[in-house]
Amino acid sequence: MLKGRSAVVTGSTSGIGLGIAEVLAMHGADLMLNGLGDCAEIERVRQSLAESYGVLVSYSAADMLKPAEIDGMIEQATRDLGGVDILVNNAGIQHTAPVRGFPVERWGAIIAINLSAAFYATRAVLPHMESRGWGRIINIASAHGLVASVHESACVAAKHGLIGLTKVVALETATTGITCNAICPGWVLTHRVQKQIDDIAAREALSIAAAAQELLGYKQPSLEFVTPGQIGALAVFLCSDAAAQIRGAALPVDGGWTAQ
Repeated sequence: MLKGRSAVVTGSTSGIGLGIAEVLAMHGADLMLNGLGDCAEIERVRQSLAESYGVLVSYSAADMLKPAEIDGMIEQATRDLGGVDILVNNAGIQHTAPVRGFPVERWGAIIAINLSAAFYATRAVLPHMESRGWGRIINIASAHGLVASVHESACVAAKHGLIGLTKVVALETATTGITCNAICPGWVLTHRVQKQIDDIAAREALSIAAAAQELLGYKQPSLEFVTPGQIGALAVFLCSDAAAQIRGAALPVDGGWTAQ
């Protein structure tokens, strides 16, 4: 389905981003991975994806805090993969604290990586997509782009902003072959969420399974985690011809979180 297409996925050396990248590769897309981690492990992941799915896989260590490096990542993808058809803005960080005690430096970093980096990458990739007459920009927002939670001021602000950016880009590209949409996941069982589960289990003397259910019960009515593969599958659908008139949408994949 995506044979001959190339995709840049930010924050894709682990977690949700890696899951999305793998599903794109499974459907034939060449990849540019990006993110942090052990160099040897990243190279193992890169080789594994290339060999498993018969696609080109490159890697950029671009720092999402640095606009010039983001521009360089898009240029590298153009050189390595022959162009950029799909951009998945997934890179993100998190910190929780009450507003009155929220560290200023953490606020700045979260806004920069969760929101500004998506703007810089989109700005860099649009001329390439325009020249090819086709493109898909997919922003990985969050249920927190649609609703709020206490102690989540920076993430909520950034993800709401990301959905706003999604709508503007969708309007500016509305008469072209480029679409821009946002996916809004609920709880996904990442390392960060696993730590929250472990903390609940330790604090309340619960089993890990019971702690996971308690965490899900706070927000997610399905009482099941969203998987990276499910998010990746939606990303693939958004790249299809069937999704050509889905523009500027914020699509929840959240087990009913935002239906409440």
